Amino acid sequence: MSSFDTKIAVLLRDDLASWQRLNVTAFLVSGIAHVTPELMGEPYADADGTEYLPMFGQPVLVFSGSADVLTAAHARALGRGLRFSIFTDELFHTGNDADNRAAVRAVPGEKLVLAGLAVHGPKNGVDKILKGASLHG
Repeated sequence: MSSFDTKIAVLLRDDLASWQRLNVTAFLVSGIAHVTPELMGEPYADADGTEYLPMFGQPVLVFSGSADVLTAAHARALGRGLRFSIFTDELFHTGNDADNRAAVRAVPGEKLVLAGLAVHGPKNGVDKILKGASLHG
């Protein structure tokens, strides 16, 4: 049983290619790490003393769902006032952060074609946001 009161979750659209799922997940969790540095654990070191970067101190659960599940999750996250990161289909065609932000800014929220989103918050709230999604397998 988990001892965490919060949950970190990534929701991916179920029709993404394997490389897209990995890419989207990496980008999405970077936003969570940025706004919630208290989620970061301590740096790692091996027996030889080589140091490695810290990672989240709690698990990141990855879910998948249809485009409709993602759209509903987006609306529920907004309704709960939680901060979350998004990745849209347009971002597969851009090559830098400025173009990424411009691509998202050009589309009204209800028309975003979401490839994924990541959210951190109270367990029960995150579970409600992810209604209809299943653990990625």
